[in-house]
Amino acid sequence: MANYREIISKAVISKGRKVFSQNDNLEVKNHPSTVLGCWVINHQFSGVKQNNQIIINGSYDINIWYSYDNDTKTDVVKKSHTYVETVKMKEINNDYDNMSIIVRSLTDPKCVDVKIDGDIINYQVDLELGIELVGDVKVKVEVDDKLDEYDLIEEENKETKDVLEEIDKEVNEDYLTKE
Repeated sequence: MANYREIISKAVISKGRKVFSQNDNLEVKNHPSTVLGCWVINHQFSGVKQNNQIIINGSYDINIWYSYDNDTKTDVVKKSHTYVETVKMKEINNDYDNMSIIVRSLTDPKCVDVKIDGDIINYQVDLELGIELVGDVKVKVEVDDKLDEYDLIEEENKETKDVLEEIDKEVNEDYLTKE
């Protein structure tokens, strides 16, 4: 009869990734001529379980560099942006309450589109997050009751030691200094 044991461990139960797009705008004090650059910095996020969904709360700062006055002057506007995203993971048999979640940024948020509309700059930021649900799993394994045999460790015999010592004596270490 086979002997079985159960091993309980933590494992990734469900794993997924999702791309989020956020559209927003900001009003500037000078009528912009051209957008010269857009940076997204200070991205922070966390995930919490709520019912059978994951709620991701995050924030980032956006800096938009633009020119005005017929491209003769520049300015940078800054805005903090917060977001809340809801993710429904693939159906699993376990209850979310007994699991922990790990949220990772797979791609940093980046500004993918910027448009000027009068004194308002409209922009779109895309980001990709990876979500993992980690929970307890039980693995059943068959146990082999037989003892493993040990390898025999042989020591060097006296004849081998004697031969190696003779070779060492015959080696001339000063062979380069002789003419």
